[in-house]
Amino acid sequence: MAGDDLQKRAATAIVWLLLLGMPFWLPAIGGYTELGARVVVLGLAAMSLNFLLGYTGVLSFGHAAYFGLGAYGAGMTIRYLVPSTSLSIIVGTLAGTIAAALIGPMIIRLRGVYFAMVTIAFGQTFYFIAFRWNTVTGGDDGLIGWTRQPLDFGFAKIDILHDSVAFYYLVLVLFAVAVGCMAWLLRSPFGRTLLAIRENERRARFLGIPVDQHIWISWVISCCFVSLAGALYALLNNFVDPRALYWSQSGDFVIMAVLGGMRSFWGPLLGAAIFVVLQDYLSSQTQNWMSFVGLFFVLVVLFFPRGVLGIIRRRAAA
Repeated sequence: MAGDDLQKRAATAIVWLLLLGMPFWLPAIGGYTELGARVVVLGLAAMSLNFLLGYTGVLSFGHAAYFGLGAYGAGMTIRYLVPSTSLSIIVGTLAGTIAAALIGPMIIRLRGVYFAMVTIAFGQTFYFIAFRWNTVTGGDDGLIGWTRQPLDFGFAKIDILHDSVAFYYLVLVLFAVAVGCMAWLLRSPFGRTLLAIRENERRARFLGIPVDQHIWISWVISCCFVSLAGALYALLNNFVDPRALYWSQSGDFVIMAVLGGMRSFWGPLLGAAIFVVLQDYLSSQTQNWMSFVGLFFVLVVLFFPRGVLGIIRRRAAA
């Protein structure tokens, strides 16, 4: 057990060292800083989904709705309310979280494919609202006419508008806070209860655990973090369009989580890194890039059901 703990600590240290140094080593291998920021943001989204899927055992295909609400909340705050990056992140996160909290009671009694289908239905509702409400959201053209603003602390100002490295570290700080909260929750009695529900929901009910209440809380927490990821994604691109709300975006999050290693803490981040890098490289080579990503995903699921992280752990243990 002590050896396992040591390996986990070493792996975590390596992850953070790679993330902290990404703006410096990524360009050396042909990447760029914005690509690293996209990996971190989408990694947070995939880890948020995994909080619900991997640790509670509930599959959502509608997380793009709250990702998109976070993105639109951030963009519309700067566009229509106050040109403030920090406020836009808060409003975007709250927009997705409140929507999830209101929708949660209507779906938490469903399980399996029924839960997944209802989450898609709600997600598509938000998508069509954003698509049709041209005067506010910009419709299919997207929300334009805004950009992220420098962070003004009064005594100092950080230019995250033109300095991509500064923006990357802002994203990394918020990622660290979110991931720290996730880790703390999963180690708490609440997190152990979620694992019990995942392993045997009927037995958890017999033990007197309010299963539906715990699933609702897990759902809201998961959507809160994915809304934060959406807000950061909008700020990264200085743009948001209805595709951020579309069900296929939810499918990408599921692919990232499964590809990297569902039920493992860092697996979805690894899956997001693989997905984003493959997308960036293959899309510059061919329009059929998704076919290659899909083939890679199928091979991993068929031969390595624990994901890429499972392969790495098996090799390390051998």
